[in-house]
Amino acid sequence: MEKSLFEQMDGTYTQQGDYVLPNLILPAENQPIGIWGQRHARYLKQHHRILYYNLLTSGKLNGYLANMNEQAEDMFLRLVKELAEKEGITERLKSENQILWVQRMNAVRETAIEMINHDLIITLMLMGLSVFITQPHSFLDSQAFSSSIPGPP
Repeated sequence: MEKSLFEQMDGTYTQQGDYVLPNLILPAENQPIGIWGQRHARYLKQHHRILYYNLLTSGKLNGYLANMNEQAEDMFLRLVKELAEKEGITERLKSENQILWVQRMNAVRETAIEMINHDLIITLMLMGLSVFITQPHSFLDSQAFSSSIPGPP
């Protein structure tokens, strides 16, 4: 009997009861996934299960989520800096009135978190994930985020 393609590629089988199952092993992924990657994973798992499981079974999920986390973290730091500048939050304010500075910075951080949650974690799915997977930086480098930052009231 001729070997199957799986056997030709040095694949092995294990018999469990009446079934013969292939021994499949996913490649090990050791990339850490931060809070943004975890949020996106939860979103994918709840709202886009097929995509989540396709990434998982192809062994690309951790790499994808680690990339997403890195980009979201970079975006978060950039947004906090830009929003703080637009709101007039300076080191001078920090030295003069620390409580006001903390309040305003907390508001800026919350705004940045909401923008990332909406624009990167969720809206990205509506724009088509395939664009993001093939060209991950093209979306973040666009002016879409820069133009969405509100100015001071």
